[in-house]
Amino acid sequence: MENLIALLIAAPLLGAAVLLCGGRRLDAVGHWIGTVLAAASFAVGVVLFTDMLGRSAEERTLTRHLYSWIPVEGFRADVAFHLDQLSMTFVLLISGVGTLIHVYSIGYMEHDERRRRFFGYLNLFLAAMLLLVLADNYLLLYVGWEGVGLASYLLIGFWQHKPSAATAAKKAFLVNRVGDVGLSIAIMLMFTTFGTFAFGPVLAAAGDTGEGKLTAIALMLLLAACGKSAQVPLQSWLGDAMEGPTPVSALIHAATMVTAGVYLIVRSGAIFNAAPDAQLVVTVVGAVTLLFGAVVGCAKDDIKKALAGSTMSQIGYMVLAAGLGPIGYVFAIMHLVTHGFFKAGLFLGAGSVMHGMNDEVDMRRYGGLRKYMPVTFVTFGLGYLAIIGFPGLSGFFSKDKIIEAAFAKGGAEGWILGGAALLGAAITAYYMTRVMLMTFFGEERWRDAPTPSPAESDVEPAAETRGEYTPPHPHESPSSMTIPMIVLAFGSVFAGAFFGIGDRFLHWLEPVTGHAHGHPPVSALTVTLSTVVVLIVGVAIAWAQYGRRPVPAVAPRGSLLTRAARRDLLQDDFNHVVLVRGGEHLTRSLVYVDHTLVDGVVNGTAASVGGLSGRLRKLQNGYARSYAVSMFGGAAVLVAATLLMRAV
Repeated sequence: MENLIALLIAAPLLGAAVLLCGGRRLDAVGHWIGTVLAAASFAVGVVLFTDMLGRSAEERTLTRHLYSWIPVEGFRADVAFHLDQLSMTFVLLISGVGTLIHVYSIGYMEHDERRRRFFGYLNLFLAAMLLLVLADNYLLLYVGWEGVGLASYLLIGFWQHKPSAATAAKKAFLVNRVGDVGLSIAIMLMFTTFGTFAFGPVLAAAGDTGEGKLTAIALMLLLAACGKSAQVPLQSWLGDAMEGPTPVSALIHAATMVTAGVYLIVRSGAIFNAAPDAQLVVTVVGAVTLLFGAVVGCAKDDIKKALAGSTMSQIGYMVLAAGLGPIGYVFAIMHLVTHGFFKAGLFLGAGSVMHGMNDEVDMRRYGGLRKYMPVTFVTFGLGYLAIIGFPGLSGFFSKDKIIEAAFAKGGAEGWILGGAALLGAAITAYYMTRVMLMTFFGEERWRDAPTPSPAESDVEPAAETRGEYTPPHPHESPSSMTIPMIVLAFGSVFAGAFFGIGDRFLHWLEPVTGHAHGHPPVSALTVTLSTVVVLIVGVAIAWAQYGRRPVPAVAPRGSLLTRAARRDLLQDDFNHVVLVRGGEHLTRSLVYVDHTLVDGVVNGTAASVGGLSGRLRKLQNGYARSYAVSMFGGAAVLVAATLLMRAV
């Protein structure tokens, strides 16, 4: 079975190579090649999963060494794979949801003349992500990490003829490079500390290493995770990434790129367990981000950007759980998996709405679409119920476990983290209900004469504001798009119960991640009732604002917080002032020091030597009489000195 592990990566990698190098002769069948090879990877994953289920918990880890990558004295890097319960979970999620997104893209990208290249990029993305989660050492993981960054750049900027898409791709690439610096530093520190960067030796020796070194390594790993998973302070790229085709949003925000940071933290659990200060920072980052993303999602009129804020918030829940250590590792991954189902379904549902609405993204131009898109309405609605934690659906089982784990941290820290998680649940119920009501209920606002959005709106002025408006004719999407949405809806409904009842998922992951029970100050029933109450409150407030009242065509000015949330809580402004302006001032200061101090010393030394040389040169004029006078003068000085010494 070990020999099959490489096929997981080889299948989509082969698809990427064929589609990107095969030329236009493959345009007619390229999408089928990409989809079949993605499905082949999933099929191999199912075979390996079935074999793993037949083994005892102690025998479920498989390794496959391909070759020595960098074998030099004192430094060895191997291309080798490590498949255990944690990586298997990601393999099935990445390849399974990734295959559904490939199928969806067949219909969504049907009329795009570069569809073959798009599927090549999708295959490259899957191959890089699978390499990331199957690598048995941090250096090989870094290769997959960078591959995911490259593929995301290509996919986000796929419609590069749009300046906004090209800018968004560059922004995502550059922000992620900041996080990648953290991962590279962490790998260097590992090698200098442990003499290796293989998972086994590093994690085994972590408990016997100084806390200071482990804290430094853990913080650098967290920086890397913040970049890939769009956590504070490296979250600014995520909303702009919506400029890519909608299947890209589903792939990046559900099953792949944004979950890489959570995987990195959980895989490195032994390091974080031995560095409690770093763990505290992880929980703070997760708690802040889950509230940050939720607030941003409340103010967005662009349906995809509202879901992007939701992704940021839900990944914040996962990071919070991962920061809780053995109390929360399992629940972080459990929510990651359930999120993969309902968030992919929500994004594909948003794409289906756009497909029937002439690519309109402004929810203020929607309304009443449930009559025209019944399948999209039902599947999107089930994803909505799952993400808000409706009792019995997947989010109820996974997100509530994170809230329980946060309270179980104990002490004041547990109350603060648990309270933040509860508040995030209330806000989630509010903004997702807002999305649901504005899109599928109420008046059919797309029939009205269009009105330009105000300057502070998050939605770009559409074609109708330029006098090119054509009223849409809402309709259901083709079966190639609706079938993946239906499959994901089943996962949104049943995955949480399947994993949660009987603690199946906990028993599955516990041999790898470990698990510990905290000391919750309140019972699990109290936490569950509290989450249901805040859910009802959030839904009720949204219904009062958007269900009982007409939705205005133009967003009202709103409060200061609302205006800030429309601008992503000023994260770009902060980055511009602190990083861009700060970088400019730092550069100017360094230039001034270079010109004034460094060049002053260098140029002053050169001028002094030149001046002294010029004066000395006058003594060497080439005239014999001058030399004779000098010799006479010197002799006179010597005679005078001799006579003076004798006289004394």
